[in-house]
Amino acid sequence: MHSIKIAGNSDIDLIRVLCFQVWPQTYSSIISQQQIDYMLDMMYSKTSLEKQMSDGAQFVIVYQNEEPVGFASFQKIENGLFKLHKIYVLPQQQGKGTGRFLLDYIIQQIKNKNGTALQLQVNKQNEAKSFYEKIGFVVIEECQFDIGNGFIMDDYVMKKKI
Repeated sequence: MHSIKIAGNSDIDLIRVLCFQVWPQTYSSIISQQQIDYMLDMMYSKTSLEKQMSDGAQFVIVYQNEEPVGFASFQKIENGLFKLHKIYVLPQQQGKGTGRFLLDYIIQQIKNKNGTALQLQVNKQNEAKSFYEKIGFVVIEECQFDIGNGFIMDDYVMKKKI
């Protein structure tokens, strides 16, 4: 059975553990190990996660039978529009409805805040794109983001009306 916990600073270590179980496997065939290391430090250091939380990103952790199996973060970016910053589920939980459960929870939270759309970015080579399309996200643009240190994120920006 799935459940959700709203995460705070005391959950940062758990978020980092989950991240390091998902990220390398998800991105090792898409980007270089150097870029993975750089992005993990940039986005998932304790300091970075604390700043994201203090800047208003809401983190949630999904549990399966009381075991943490994934996490996500989202944030209001303008009137009615929210951004899904992160959603990661352990590889052994993928394809079992966990990601859908997590997204359904987030969409309900956004509706409760009068949100009308959810936007996200996904690497053009990430197989998760088909998951997002299956649940109603559509590509609205293709973007390249310079993230520093000579690295680029080559992404689709996707959006779902809610």
